[in-house]
Amino acid sequence: MTETSAGPRKQGRKGPGGLTIDRVFTTPGVHPYDEVTWDRRDVVQTNWKTGETIFEQRGVEFPTGWSMNATTIVTTKYFRGAVGTEQREHSLRQLIDRVVLSYVRAGTQHGYFATDADAEVFEHELTWMLLHQLFSFNSPVWFNVGTPSAQQVSACFILSVDDTMDSILNWYREEGMIFKGGSGAGLNLSRIRSSKELLSSGGTASGPISFMRGADASAGTIKSGGATRRAAKMVVLDVDHPDIEEFVETKAREEDKIRALRDAGFDMDLGGKDIVSVQYQNANNSVRVSDEFMQAVADGTEFGLRARTDGSVIGTVHAKGLFRKIAEAAWACADPGIQYDSTINDWHTSPESGRINASNPCSEYMHLDNSSCNLASLNLLKFLREDDTFDVERFVKAVELVITAMDISICFADFPTQAIGETTRAFRQLGIGYANLGALLMATGHGYDSAGGRALAAAITSLMTGTAYKRSAELAAVVGPYDGYAQNAEGHQRVMRKHAAANDDIRTLHVMDAEIHAAATTAWAEGNKLGARNGWRNAQASVLAPTGTIGFMMDCDTTGVEPDFSLVKFKKLVGGGSMQIVNQTIPRALAKLGYATETAEAIVEYIAEHGHVIDAPGLKPEHYEVFDCAMGERAISPMGHVRMMAAVQPFISGAISKTVNMPEETTVEDVEKLYFDAWSMGIKALAIYRDNCKVGQPLSDAKAKKAPAPSPEVPGPGRAVRKRLPRQRDSKTTSFTVGGADGYITAGSYPGDGLGEVFLKLGKQGSTLAGVMDAFSIAVSVALQYGVPLETYVQKFTNMRFEPAGMTDDPDVRMAQSMIDYIFRRLALDYLPFETRASLGIYTTAERQRQLETGSYEPIVAAEELDTEDDGQAPTLQTAPSSAPSAAPAEVHSSAELMDLFQGRAADAPLCLNCGIKMRPSGSCHVCEGCGSTSGCS
Repeated sequence: MTETSAGPRKQGRKGPGGLTIDRVFTTPGVHPYDEVTWDRRDVVQTNWKTGETIFEQRGVEFPTGWSMNATTIVTTKYFRGAVGTEQREHSLRQLIDRVVLSYVRAGTQHGYFATDADAEVFEHELTWMLLHQLFSFNSPVWFNVGTPSAQQVSACFILSVDDTMDSILNWYREEGMIFKGGSGAGLNLSRIRSSKELLSSGGTASGPISFMRGADASAGTIKSGGATRRAAKMVVLDVDHPDIEEFVETKAREEDKIRALRDAGFDMDLGGKDIVSVQYQNANNSVRVSDEFMQAVADGTEFGLRARTDGSVIGTVHAKGLFRKIAEAAWACADPGIQYDSTINDWHTSPESGRINASNPCSEYMHLDNSSCNLASLNLLKFLREDDTFDVERFVKAVELVITAMDISICFADFPTQAIGETTRAFRQLGIGYANLGALLMATGHGYDSAGGRALAAAITSLMTGTAYKRSAELAAVVGPYDGYAQNAEGHQRVMRKHAAANDDIRTLHVMDAEIHAAATTAWAEGNKLGARNGWRNAQASVLAPTGTIGFMMDCDTTGVEPDFSLVKFKKLVGGGSMQIVNQTIPRALAKLGYATETAEAIVEYIAEHGHVIDAPGLKPEHYEVFDCAMGERAISPMGHVRMMAAVQPFISGAISKTVNMPEETTVEDVEKLYFDAWSMGIKALAIYRDNCKVGQPLSDAKAKKAPAPSPEVPGPGRAVRKRLPRQRDSKTTSFTVGGADGYITAGSYPGDGLGEVFLKLGKQGSTLAGVMDAFSIAVSVALQYGVPLETYVQKFTNMRFEPAGMTDDPDVRMAQSMIDYIFRRLALDYLPFETRASLGIYTTAERQRQLETGSYEPIVAAEELDTEDDGQAPTLQTAPSSAPSAAPAEVHSSAELMDLFQGRAADAPLCLNCGIKMRPSGSCHVCEGCGSTSGCS
């Protein structure tokens, strides 16, 4: 895409010309919808606890490459219209068209495109990227754009409150309206005078803590009035506020109350009927600390608390003592978090228009009071080529397209308050970000907590934000800079230079990150040059959001800046039931690290059984770090998370939504050190969560380590029962040739119930080989009849190498590494369902041909025949075998619950109010794998 200076003036034009949009992803004359294969699916969602059907829509249309999980989330969350009526959306085409065509119309109306042909190319390119899951807008876009509803596109809001009763009551009202719409908001209460100051009438002020009670009750009431997630809110107080100590201890005291009530027999679990009796449970609290305060902590000196009315010092605290109280409270109940005020405002592009005082509830959006930010996230794994190189050119073009679309949306967007609308239109804050960083690092053989992983993440983040601001400068030449730019030109340019200087400080370690870093350096240099001439269209360009629901929409393995959650995942089947599978990024990572197929197979099998890589056969200890995850035996250390945040923070306009989980044995001193180190490393905000620090979580005393093995007198599992084949049964005989040697497979089946016996004939009757094969056949047949799954044999015996080997006469298995390898591949093709074969990398010729034509191995079947789930991922390189999926235990309903089972203890996480299953962390929130609901972030 390039900037032009020609073309007729269009409505809304502030500058000459418009953008010329180049085709990168699409083909001239071919609509993106015509390049994919579509199928019909049924979406039925139930609450596993009650058995109640909570949603049902049949015959929805999606590309075959989309997983059933993504299908369910889009259908239930984003399709508009009453279910069961003709007005209800039923196809992904309708959803994408509703949004994209609204953007194209607005872009054309406001003069963004040089010609109508450029507008059409923009439409096709944006459609292609959404269709192929390269990126997604935040949830409010899918909820609202193109519908009769208000065209709200923002998910993040910052409010303000002054020291007047009118302002405080208006805060309640504005916050309530935002909660009613399913969004969240944050604000700073530091303008409200403290309880140590006098009112004009002569009485003593109530202080901000008392007013927090009313706001908390309002949020809780709106939640209980029918919302499917809690009201998300952030409350911030400056560290020099005279009521800061009471603020710090507020939620810790309430946690003590919860424990006392629980011990007295009251129901204080999350969602319990008595939990509403405690206060301050509907907000995240954060303390705003300045460099002055942090230096006083380092020096062990006193720190002044200032009156809100005149700024005079009305008391002092020992800085280190107050910092200790902050750490103690966070250790006890995970609140408060910390926001580093001086760092935040040092990176502020619009300082002349006001300070940055607060953030949205998840702490990634930080800008002026009474403002909002709309978000979009890129799926990083989609830019990793099959040869494990990063497609820099396509990534750059994707960022340019997405930023252009996001800016267009502000032209037609509606906002919850007039003040927010005025500020957002004047500063046009955007928040491009990404998901799947953790999966990308693992796939490329980088440990999340490694110098190489941080260098790659920093380079990608720098390229993303540098390209976004370069596009913003190009847009400024076409439709003008943001209204507040002239007043803030010096400050904005200063921050752009800071970003570019931080980019120069990146130290690359490998060819991949060096190539990305070189492109980022070019983007910053060219963008800053354009910006100095044109200004910038946007005061802010990037944030790193949780990407919970939209991450599932894009079929991402990891959200936001997070590492992978676990090495073993839970997968739900459409027709009922579930299975557990090994993370599909692992085989690719093992191939990247140079492991042979047989070794990789053994490693994957070990992970499937144990849930971790410690002592996996053949895996080098120095490679363990590549497979470290958020949970498990080798969970990434708290400082590992902080180091990754510090690596990418200099290249983010806003901040990073992330809660650093700490083990239960963490000390208060550990929390103190983490909060202090985060400040010294230049992070803008940080929150921690110590395992099991809260009572109001679904723990059920399961946090104890795995129960001891049962004593000898406890009976074990029942004896296996042999299920014999009927006297007459169907059988199939297959002749084959492998490397010039002939053989026969005779397979007998249960009536409509799968394989029950195998007879193999190799060599002459009476020979040693024939006798061995007869014995082997009997052993396999008896085991099949005792219930050993066929996929177990396929997993064990495929890829076994010995002579004869080589070419076969079977069109579905052209090469075999041995006769045994061929036999069990053939049996898999004849008797295993598609999903199981796909996880093993075994496909028919027709399926491989279909993958070349459509990008998916999936069979094309009618909706009524869909009884298993589409895998939904783009085909993974079959350089190493995947583990065969196995049935998930009946008590498991999510990956979080599966990891609880592996670890023998329950992690602290809320239950989904829709599905009843345990959610998993997503930034500073939690997200449900089943339905995409979040605990507060869109």
